[in-house]
Amino acid sequence: MILAVNVTVTETPRAQRELLGRLLELNAYEFSRFDGRPIGGDGRYGYEYLDLYWSENDRWPYTVRVGDELAGFALVRSEDDVLSIAEFLVLPKFRRTGVGAAVARDLFARHRGTWHVDQIPANTAATDFWRRAIPVPFDEDVDGAGHVVQRFVT
Repeated sequence: MILAVNVTVTETPRAQRELLGRLLELNAYEFSRFDGRPIGGDGRYGYEYLDLYWSENDRWPYTVRVGDELAGFALVRSEDDVLSIAEFLVLPKFRRTGVGAAVARDLFARHRGTWHVDQIPANTAATDFWRRAIPVPFDEDVDGAGHVVQRFVT
């Protein structure tokens, strides 16, 4: 088991945009089994909002490492003073080891305020994960699109 104390969450500098883009491709590939998103003719899924994480003040890109090894990423954003996890990936090797929960709790501590975290209905593993990872009491409901949403304040 990987110990969560070895986890570091670092704001990703613009110079590492391509690294984050590759991790987003892995994330999109995983999600394609839930949402059926097609891959582009260039062999990429793409992520239209990536550059905004270095040009808008209400978006934060993070890279996750366990020791010196790349372990995932997270994208946090704020809209109308509500924080959310836009994208979140822990690489399979590090899942079910406490790494994801450590990352989530780090992000919640860095960004104090009102949060909502949502999951697509088919991704029940994500819903189970967020229910465990959120370190404070939360309200949960299903929105108009069928997404499970946890709402809480840190």
